[in-house]
Amino acid sequence: MNRRKLQAKGMLLALCLLLTACGTQTGGGNQSTSDASGAGKSGDASGKKLQIGITQIIEHPSLDATREGFIAALKDNGFEDGKNIDIEYVSAQGDPSTVMTIAQKFAGDKKDAILAISTPSAQSLVQTTDGTDIPVFFAAITDPLKAKLIENVEKPGKNVTGISDTHPDSIKSTMYAIKEFFPEAKKVGIIFNSGESNSVVNVDNAKKALAEIGLEPVEANANNTSEVKQAAQSLVGRVDAIYVPKDNTVVAALKSVVMVAEENKIPLFVGEMDSVKSGGFAGYGIDYHDHGYETGLMAVKVLKGEAKPGDLPVQFPKELKMAVNKEAAANQGIDLNKLKTALDKINPVYIDKIEEK
Repeated sequence: MNRRKLQAKGMLLALCLLLTACGTQTGGGNQSTSDASGAGKSGDASGKKLQIGITQIIEHPSLDATREGFIAALKDNGFEDGKNIDIEYVSAQGDPSTVMTIAQKFAGDKKDAILAISTPSAQSLVQTTDGTDIPVFFAAITDPLKAKLIENVEKPGKNVTGISDTHPDSIKSTMYAIKEFFPEAKKVGIIFNSGESNSVVNVDNAKKALAEIGLEPVEANANNTSEVKQAAQSLVGRVDAIYVPKDNTVVAALKSVVMVAEENKIPLFVGEMDSVKSGGFAGYGIDYHDHGYETGLMAVKVLKGEAKPGDLPVQFPKELKMAVNKEAAANQGIDLNKLKTALDKINPVYIDKIEEK
């Protein structure tokens, strides 16, 4: 009899434990659903961290600043790496095949958002995420329409949007500045990688502007960073100025071009501000940290559920400013006093020294 009572008590205790366990599990499920209502800062509905992918074709100051600005915008709006989001950053190190491998991995991982910095990276990600709802944001893109990233600037549609880094007048203004600063100039050397579609667009625009003012372009191709110095050297004695557009391959090896320009006293014009800071004499451009930050704010809207990527219009830089590097000018044999009248018309931002990268 006592044994039966003990068995009954044991069964009752087991049943109570089972019911208690079920009640706890149910409560936990409801809590997760409640937390998800504050979607912006608590990850997805399961409480997991959001997974953010960032990739760029190669590492150089402008692209790195874009990435840092993007991450800063996320953090300022409640999305902090290691807390409620995990950021995976991968550089393709200039290898086109690696670009596609990274894109395929991020798409396969089903990231909650992806930032593609540079045209090659964006093209690969648009291709690999086509037909999915993975949000893709692009930055440091010359022409998103010609790159076939989108079909409509105002309403991109699908899962893609972002910001171009090229003001419509930046390249033309730079070419006109060459003529304004150096009226005796006849030929302008252009160093670029013909395998980068963004560079081809930049070079085409530069050649059109040069033709308008009677200057002749002289092209020098560099397929990779190891060929950049040789391309620059091939222009010595043939041109009156050198122009480096927003070309990821050439900018990644800009020191080589700066060295050639300094040794041969050739004015070096560049396609963005960071290259002016790194030794270019002059160029129009934007602040790439701000550029990345603005792209990050677009991502914040999507991560918070306030918008879909395809409904966010593609943005373009609204301001255009020239920067002039005083130390680079001296090193390239340029007397700024002789250019005072022309410089006063433009009222550029002056940089005193070359920044070491």
